[in-house]
Amino acid sequence: MSELAVILLVVVVVLGIRKLPELTRSAGRAARIFKSESRALKDQGATDDAAGPGRVVRGTVVDGEAPQPRH
Repeated sequence: MSELAVILLVVVVVLGIRKLPELTRSAGRAARIFKSESRALKDQGATDDAAGPGRVVRGTVVDGEAPQPRH
């Protein structure tokens, strides 16, 4: 079983060596996008906090234990 794992690892390395630069480039690009989006969300959260409380929505409270009217 361990020989099969070693052979599989060698095959993956040999076949994947060509794709390695592309893979690292895309991983770096994804990390940059993630950082910029998280920074934008932090900035948006800071401006929302400075703007004041959120919108107030009025409604009615419904008591779930009140008896239902009979028809």
